[in-house]
Amino acid sequence: MEFERPLSRRRLRLPLKLPIRVVCKESHEFEWAEQSRLIDVNQLGAGFVLTRPVEVGRLLHLTIPLPHTLRCYDQFEPSYSVWALVRHVASLAPSLQAPSFRVGVGFVGKHPPLSFAQDPARRYEPLPPQPGRDSMWKIGQRPAAQQRRETRLIIPLEVVVEKMDESGIAKEKELTVTETLSSLGTCVPTNMDVEVGRVLRISSVTDHVSLFAAIRSRVVAPDGIARLGLEFIGGRWPLHKD
Repeated sequence: MEFERPLSRRRLRLPLKLPIRVVCKESHEFEWAEQSRLIDVNQLGAGFVLTRPVEVGRLLHLTIPLPHTLRCYDQFEPSYSVWALVRHVASLAPSLQAPSFRVGVGFVGKHPPLSFAQDPARRYEPLPPQPGRDSMWKIGQRPAAQQRRETRLIIPLEVVVEKMDESGIAKEKELTVTETLSSLGTCVPTNMDVEVGRVLRISSVTDHVSLFAAIRSRVVAPDGIARLGLEFIGGRWPLHKD
């Protein structure tokens, strides 16, 4: 996963422990919501903790009872409804324990871009701020990767793949074997009915590893079995043992 460092903040964040509702639409057919609390916030962004992973570059919808002085619009509404770009994610708990993720976001506006409705799994990146202006983040679509950052090796490893429901509970499990593997991602055959953009959990009893992974591709091979191209979230798969 990309543990991006935030760009230099244009304003200091205030430590406000306000409640926040986070909605993530992983695909056209699936979204989840989680209640949490802010760690810090300003007019341009916020930090909070989630029990589910999100990707750098994803858009989230947030609802927060922000003070009017920290809003860019809707000063007289009971809650502030804002779309936000995930800028930074860090895992706070070991992968084999209950997951916890520190998330940093930049506010992008009251409405998402039109391309989000076409593909909610699309990822975005911040555009450079305009000189002399202190406004919300402007975003553009993240270009598709032309080449993998790390070569995948042919490593057959028995793993359990879990599909989560809206509450974060594993509703479906499947035992499969990796066809290729790197520290950043893997390819696995599956009988699961899942869309590109969904986040799964991948676990290996042999390697004592459990990571989340986003589905980057789904291709049905000539043998009729679907292959999922997965990118790990929240850590790297340990290929080299001490």
